Amino acid sequence: MYYTGFADEAAHSLTGQIAATQELGWTRIESRKIDGINIHDLSEVAFDNVERQLQQAGITVTCFGSAIANWGKSIESPDAPSLAEAKRAIPRMKRLGTSFIRIMSYAVLPGRGPDQQLAEERFRRLRDLTALFRDAGLQVLHENCNNYGGMGWQYTLRMLENVPGLRLVFDTGNPVQDDDFSKATNALGHYPKQSSWEFYQQVKAHIAYVHIKDARFDPATGTTTHTFPGEGAGDVRRIVADLLGNGYDGGFSIEPHLAVVHHDPSITAPEAIMRANYVEYGRRFMAMVAELQAERAVARRGQGSAR
Repeated sequence: MYYTGFADEAAHSLTGQIAATQELGWTRIESRKIDGINIHDLSEVAFDNVERQLQQAGITVTCFGSAIANWGKSIESPDAPSLAEAKRAIPRMKRLGTSFIRIMSYAVLPGRGPDQQLAEERFRRLRDLTALFRDAGLQVLHENCNNYGGMGWQYTLRMLENVPGLRLVFDTGNPVQDDDFSKATNALGHYPKQSSWEFYQQVKAHIAYVHIKDARFDPATGTTTHTFPGEGAGDVRRIVADLLGNGYDGGFSIEPHLAVVHHDPSITAPEAIMRANYVEYGRRFMAMVAELQAERAVARRGQGSAR
């Protein structure tokens, strides 16, 4: 088991991202944006500099937080942009020794029901993308977000059945704010929100990596407030305890969404606040894990003395 995180929530520059990672005592980051540009879209000169800085700092990249097939791309638009991003990412992942890349399954088509989401076309594109990375010896991970696979655990399972080789990065916080398309709508035509614990239970056999996020949703205002881990409705503590209890030895990647929210340009913060917030989030999560591990150790001792 290891710790990592979306370091662009700690700082825009790679120098700042490395500094925050080292302040936490970590040696890994999940790379998304550097100076506002996704790692697969950096110029060759900029990427060369990234590679050199990471090597000098002894920092590795656990996963590319790519924009491939994400919530900003429509399934009704050409797939060329995502294919181009994939082809740029592959050699860069190899250079950095990164085996995981996060992708999605295109945005949910607004105003359309769950059976009108062009599922087969999504599966075809995901099969092509997955094959492209697998042929290079790399693992594609799908994140439950505002995309087809994030419409509910049933849609994730259907997607996995139709895309051989695809595995999951499970985000603990996204279900809190995502509609559950498997349920009936209310009188106003709104879907209920998802349960992180229910979603996790149904897909955990397919999880290879975990994003740690927590939040609360206010139905009265329709707004989501992100919180420190364990303080929201994302069942973070319960999910992490279950993962550890079942021998999970993969990565926990923090995505605070507190001082800065990656995909909302209206929410900004000075980098000093971003870094302090990120470090505090990481420390709180490590403390949670330490508590859970101590509880497990006590429980095991109790079981041993009862024999």
